Amino acid sequence: MRTLLVTGPGGAGSSTVAAATALALAGSGERVVLLAAAPPPVDGLGGTDGVDVRVVQAGPALEAAWAGHADALAALVPVLTLPPATSVVPPPGAGTVALLTGLGRVAGAADVVVVDAGPLPQALELLALPGAARWWLAQLAPPRLRVLASVRALTGKGRAGAVDAALAAVAALEAALAQVPEAPEVHVVVAPDGRAVPAVRRAGAAAGLLGHPLASVTLARVLPAGAGEWATARAAVQDRVRAELAGFAVREVAEAPVPPSDVPGLRALGAELPGTVPEPLPVPRARREGAGWVLPVPLPGAGRGEVELTRWSDELVVGLAGLRRSLPLDPLLRRCTVTGASVQHPGTPDAVLAVAFAPDPAQWPADLLAAEGAR
Repeated sequence: MRTLLVTGPGGAGSSTVAAATALALAGSGERVVLLAAAPPPVDGLGGTDGVDVRVVQAGPALEAAWAGHADALAALVPVLTLPPATSVVPPPGAGTVALLTGLGRVAGAADVVVVDAGPLPQALELLALPGAARWWLAQLAPPRLRVLASVRALTGKGRAGAVDAALAAVAALEAALAQVPEAPEVHVVVAPDGRAVPAVRRAGAAAGLLGHPLASVTLARVLPAGAGEWATARAAVQDRVRAELAGFAVREVAEAPVPPSDVPGLRALGAELPGTVPEPLPVPRARREGAGWVLPVPLPGAGRGEVELTRWSDELVVGLAGLRRSLPLDPLLRRCTVTGASVQHPGTPDAVLAVAFAPDPAQWPADLLAAEGAR
C-alpha cells in the first residue's frame, strides 16, 4: 500500500492537491482513501467517484478511545472518579495522534492512502510520532522489564498491578504502531512566494532526518507572464523561487481563475501529484576516512547552523526543525568518540550531515589502537 502525505504552508493549496490526487488515482482503478482532519475543499468528493473520504477529528476519536478503555483505567486508579467520554477535553497534539490512528486503521483497506496532513508543522509531527513513540516505549518498557513481568506472570507470583496494566498498554500501542505504514511519500505544496524556499528546505531536511525522501514539490498558483509593473514583479519572484529550488523535483500548477468547488472543476485543474515513486534515502553507514570514520546522515535542504548533534551512550541524537531522531551506533562507532560534524552541500537536495569519529583509547585494545595509528 502506498501512502502519500501532502502538506505545505497554509493557503498554498495542499488540500486541493491531495483531493485532486485521490480523484485521479481512483479514476485509474486504484482503491483510494483520502484521509484528512477536515472535509475536502470541494463538494461532492467521495460520492460515485471511487474516493473513500475519511475525516478524522480529535474530539470524536478521543471519545471513542476513552469509552473503550475507561473501565480498565477505573480499575487501575479506583480512587479517582473518571469523567465520561463526552466530557474529556482533547489535549494539544490529539489531532495528530487521531490522524495517525486513522492511518493505521485504513492500512490494507486500500491500494493508496492520500493523507491531507494539513500545515507543515502538523505534518512533520505526524511523520515524527511513530519513531518518537517507539523510542519512549524502549525507554519506559525495556526488554528486561518485560521479561521479568512475563516470568512473574508464568510463575503466578504476585497479583496483577499497575506495572502489568502499563505493559499491557505498551503491547497495545506497539500493535497499533505496527499498522502504520513505514515508508510514506512526502509531497510539499508551496505558492511561488517568499515562504516557498524555506518551507521546502525545512520539509526536505525534516523528512530526511526521519528517513523519508521528499517525493515532490508542487509550485501551485503560478501566474502566467503579463504586462505591467505588478505582473513583472510577480514574475521575477516566481523565477527566483524556481532558481532557488533547482535540484528538487518541482512541478507547477497554474493559478485557476476561480478555485474549484466541485469534482469536475477539480479534474479540470490538473493538480494531481506525479505517479513516480521516489528513491529511498541512503541508510547512514560509516565509511573509513583517514585515521577515523565518517557517518553521513542525509538531510536534504538542511543549512549550516540548523542542525543539533549530541552523543548519548550508544546513540547519536540529531535535531533539526524542532524534531529529534536517535540513531543507534553500530559496534564499531560505539567504541569511538565524535570529533566533529558539518553539513555538506547546505541548502541543496544533496545536503548531508557528516559526523566524524575517532577511536576511543579507553575502549580499544592497545595493540589494535597502535595498528590504527600506524595506518
